[in-house]
Amino acid sequence: MPLSALSWNVSMPDIDRTKVRKSFDRGSCRYEDTVVVQKKVIEEIRCRLQDFASSGLPLRILDVGAGTGMLLRSLRTMFPAAFLAGIDLAPGMGSAALDKTVRDEKFLYVEGDAERLPFSDGTFDLVVSTSAFQWLNTLDSAFSEALRVLSPGGTFLFAFFGEGTLCELNNSYRSALLSENALDLDRSHRFFNRDTVVETLARLGFADISVERSVEKEYYPDVFALLRS
Repeated sequence: MPLSALSWNVSMPDIDRTKVRKSFDRGSCRYEDTVVVQKKVIEEIRCRLQDFASSGLPLRILDVGAGTGMLLRSLRTMFPAAFLAGIDLAPGMGSAALDKTVRDEKFLYVEGDAERLPFSDGTFDLVVSTSAFQWLNTLDSAFSEALRVLSPGGTFLFAFFGEGTLCELNNSYRSALLSENALDLDRSHRFFNRDTVVETLARLGFADISVERSVEKEYYPDVFALLRS
């Protein structure tokens, strides 16, 4: 089962998924206007799929953490005959996606969890995901679910923010805590590293594993602008 992953620099104390869901709900209406790196990630995934497009395959595609449907809209252009499905934890994201996407009998968008996909075994030829898996406490369940819904010989292609993301912000935060002798109060996010990604994929039974790491630099006028993006 071919698989490739891009671990973007952009695990950890336990993540409150309810807070994540509410945050993306609140931000869904302005999401596409504020994200920068996420759009670069989608474009990179699109480039990786060009070889598939020339062959006319895959015919059934799932986007996990589909958000406002940016990748799905691109996939529809690349694979006009394919059945496309998107799933996201935040209902606001789904509403935004449905508002922006041309819907037909070959399109499905559902509210749901990457760790409990509401699809039968072997449903999809291709499972993709961008900028989503960094919000999980572990990768095991989501990767296992992706493997379960893939058909034999299918492909899992994903990208998410990896170790080193927000390093300047986290270093400043921890320096401030250290100066106050309060490191036990550190609640900064911990991102998965490459070794964890590779080990998890191999242990779950994926084959032909390729994991790459890329560094993206962005500049923001202040911390609030960074956090919004």
